[in-house]
Amino acid sequence: MIMVDNLHKEYKRLVRKEGLFSGIRNLFNRDYETVEAVKALSFTINEGELVGYIGPNGAGKSTSIKMLTGILVPTRGQVLVNGIVPYHNRKQNASQIGVVFGQKSHLWWDVPVIESFKLLKHMYNISNRDFNTNLQLFDELLDLNTFINIPVRQLSLGQRMRSDIAAALLHNPKILFLDEPTIGLDVIAKEKLREFIKTINVEKKVTVLLTTHDMKDIEKLCSRMIIIDHGRIIYDGSVEEIRRQYGTTKTIVIEFENAVSDFAVPNAKLVKSTANKKWFQFNRLETSSTDLVSYIGSLYPVTDLSVEDQDIEEIVRMVYRGTDNSFLEASG
Repeated sequence: MIMVDNLHKEYKRLVRKEGLFSGIRNLFNRDYETVEAVKALSFTINEGELVGYIGPNGAGKSTSIKMLTGILVPTRGQVLVNGIVPYHNRKQNASQIGVVFGQKSHLWWDVPVIESFKLLKHMYNISNRDFNTNLQLFDELLDLNTFINIPVRQLSLGQRMRSDIAAALLHNPKILFLDEPTIGLDVIAKEKLREFIKTINVEKKVTVLLTTHDMKDIEKLCSRMIIIDHGRIIYDGSVEEIRRQYGTTKTIVIEFENAVSDFAVPNAKLVKSTANKKWFQFNRLETSSTDLVSYIGSLYPVTDLSVEDQDIEEIVRMVYRGTDNSFLEASG
């Protein structure tokens, strides 16, 4: 569905001179440096996949998305979106994709949401049947009818995002590009959008490429994630696999019958403590939760316990840094 092969995007940036008369010198003597926003990017996304596309600010996410949508032309390399070269066939590509940028609405600001939808219906030549069917489905999933007759400028952020995603899907695109769709939303609004994205991915088989800084979006929605940094891919695989490779830290939470003073446990590190509850971090490659529970249970009566995985956001930060998970420097 999406094929990216050895993709590069370079920009020329003016090198500004400083010091006395720098303004005049910059005017007449222009030196440029080449900046590589995307470097040798290659990946394939199959039909029906829901892929998280993540990286720090300046990693090249937005630049590569703009090349996939046909907004930018690559310096070199190849891009195919459902068999189409996006920047050569912009109209044809636009008819098969939907795009939502979290901070930029493509709805008309001063007219009711339904009027924007009707304008899009004519722009994309959507049949009455498809238009009405999609509106009904989107209303069921997003409660559009509660605000569909209100001008866009009067909507809350959550209502606007629901409207934007519905608008991007009115023409039944095969591929949906989502850039920070849950940014700034409250917990309830985020969950509603996540459920909607999951539903259209499964029921309408829409291929989704999702960029986000909210790792909960990735955990709840994506089976695969692509991490890029400085324009290059540094990880491409499943969420489970990145946990297996990098998420060796676990936390065991033990609740005791009575108040217990802090104590040491071999191959574990006490990271949090209350009177009758303790949190111990351990490396699953060095010891097991079963061994820890057996040891702790032999010391004090235990009433409850749980084992927590390492937070996915922390794991991704480790991938950015290229570090391993050796945290037990002075434990045990």
